[in-house]
Amino acid sequence: MAGNHRHAHGPASGAEGTDARWLAGALALILAFMAGEVIAGLAANSLALISDAAHMLTDAASIGLVLVTTRLAARPPAGGYTYGLKRAEILSAQANGITLVLLAAWLGYTAIRRLVTPPAVAGGTVLAVALVGVAVNVAATLLIVRAGGGRGVPRSLNLAGAFRHIVTDLYAFAATAVAGLVILLTGFARADAIATLVVVVLMVQAGAGLIRESGRIFLEAAPAGLDPGAVGAAMARRRHVTEVHDLHIWEITSGMPAASAHVLVAPGEDCHAVRADLEAFLSDEYGITHATLQVDHAGLPPAPGLIQVSQEQHCDDAHGPAYRPGDGR
Repeated sequence: MAGNHRHAHGPASGAEGTDARWLAGALALILAFMAGEVIAGLAANSLALISDAAHMLTDAASIGLVLVTTRLAARPPAGGYTYGLKRAEILSAQANGITLVLLAAWLGYTAIRRLVTPPAVAGGTVLAVALVGVAVNVAATLLIVRAGGGRGVPRSLNLAGAFRHIVTDLYAFAATAVAGLVILLTGFARADAIATLVVVVLMVQAGAGLIRESGRIFLEAAPAGLDPGAVGAAMARRRHVTEVHDLHIWEITSGMPAASAHVLVAPGEDCHAVRADLEAFLSDEYGITHATLQVDHAGLPPAPGLIQVSQEQHCDDAHGPAYRPGDGR
């Protein structure tokens, strides 16, 4: 019997590529502009500006969480935390998502009230501040992209959460700028509340996405877009493999998929060679570099904890289907 695995217990792929200097720069930029926006929003009596400022507060909080949890995730495993604190990043992402949804609910309620009874709004101030906000958010977005390695949307769900906050705010400022222009040209004060509702929709969309993706990791689901059935069937088609069962695929943290399985090998074949082939196959084809495989010969007397059924070994309580060569999957 061969039970072995290949893995690396360094920082998760998302954590290791995070540059705290760029994040700190984005955080300072956002906090400075947010303070000025609150003052301008109160002076202009603009809910759209205040809602943007509230969203920027969650931007700042999300970046702060990234800075803290990235350090936690990089700590080596110790004591009962055998994977370290890598999922601290996922906790941060879920907190960001929940915060966005709750804040959106409050802003939506307030915006609807303003649609019914619109107050006077200084459109010129709204337009000017919103345009500055667009520039600030573009700069902050570029800083976060640099923090993640400069390759577009960061792979880390934690850093991607902060990225979504900033991009959502960018769209929100664009909507607020349009509202300010409409108020300035036509005097239509309800444009401020309408722009706020646009912000609310964007916040709910971004927040729900973060909650859904972080929830998949907490529930040990397979990475999005990866079909465990297809993986099991592909493993069963490898040379000398007679069956794969008890297959589990999950994510330890974003960008760090893992798998475990019980593999039966044809009698007389080299279990260690089959295991090495499967590990390389999982890594090359599916990006699963943390694989733990229990490999046995089919048809041999069962080891402790196993029972023999129809000349093959099976776990006492195997989870999921068994995959065999040529079974049509």
